Amino acid sequence: MNIHEYQAKELFDRFGVPSPKGAAASSAKEAGDAAAALGVKNLVVKAQVHAGGRGKGVFKNGFKGGVHLVESADKAAEVAGKMLGEVLVTKQTGDEGRLVRKVMVAESVDISRELYLAILVDRQTSKPVIIVSTEGGMDIEEVAERTPEKILREYVNPLGGLQAYQVRKMCKKLDLQAHAKQFSQLINALYKLFIALDCSMVEINPLVVTTDNQVYALDAKFNFDDNALYRHPEISAMRDHDEEDPREVAAAAHDLNYIGLDGNIACLVNGAGLAMATMDIIKHHGGDPANFLDVGGGASREQVTAAFKIILGDPNVRGIFINIFGGIMDCNIVAEGVVAAARETGLSLPLVVRLEGNNVEAGKATLAASGLNIVSADGMDDGAAKIVAAVA
Repeated sequence: MNIHEYQAKELFDRFGVPSPKGAAASSAKEAGDAAAALGVKNLVVKAQVHAGGRGKGVFKNGFKGGVHLVESADKAAEVAGKMLGEVLVTKQTGDEGRLVRKVMVAESVDISRELYLAILVDRQTSKPVIIVSTEGGMDIEEVAERTPEKILREYVNPLGGLQAYQVRKMCKKLDLQAHAKQFSQLINALYKLFIALDCSMVEINPLVVTTDNQVYALDAKFNFDDNALYRHPEISAMRDHDEEDPREVAAAAHDLNYIGLDGNIACLVNGAGLAMATMDIIKHHGGDPANFLDVGGGASREQVTAAFKIILGDPNVRGIFINIFGGIMDCNIVAEGVVAAARETGLSLPLVVRLEGNNVEAGKATLAASGLNIVSADGMDDGAAKIVAAVA
């Protein structure tokens, strides 16, 4: 789950992570009022969308830039009016862009240096890792490729927590000895936030040193562990469904794991590992998967029906491959869900089904008795070959 920048600022304020003052606005008037309330001359107005590269983005109405410096409340209102209700196109949004429903009006600070700071979970070591670099304002992937020596990775023992010597080590790497107290306050507060809220990533780019010697988290991106959100209803409430793929939202409502892709062969599979293998074997046979869809090990008929409808909501889908290995799951439940959804939607696309495992004979009998044009597969490889041939 992602959140907006203005929501990240709310979390910073809650945990004492230093950042410039700011507020969100949904209209030009609200933006002007927020700017006036800040009581400062130098301001910045930022479009709030889940995408990077906003400053270099272009609105479809021709207005350039999703980040603007202004010097008055009236100007903040004017700029906000050109952003709100308009579609912003950046490198990360693609040509379709994102509709701007909110802006953030914040205090603009005079920057002396830009740095990079992130905390994330390292899957290999099962530890939090803090990544810092002197190359703030740049994509960290680019820094890693061109100048890897400018990146420091500091692994934190989850039992012992962040240690003072590690903070000093990062402070030296970033040449922040003159601002050691401010940096220590910020990194300790940020690590506390990361652990307390079950984050999977917090990225601050840039982390800035101002001309008046303050250290601020200027821009932030958050990711949270979806499996831990039940512990944080206040974080779940921050979810902006308008910024997410509607198919993924619908899947989550039925406890399904769905991720949309760019191909034309839809997959309905039980188990994440089998789903990955199914996408791989489709690619092996020259096809392109349209989605990752794991219905889980014990899905109900209703969940299977919902999953079927979700994949049909993708206009790029030209064929469907259902690959089920029944362990906990009953193959006949899958078959009943598929038949019900196919009939309800009037399915006309090629459909290949591979069933194996628990109650497989009953499942195959249900499909055969349906009278629908369903192609049976003898194994995963056979099924992938048949669906790729059917959509060719």
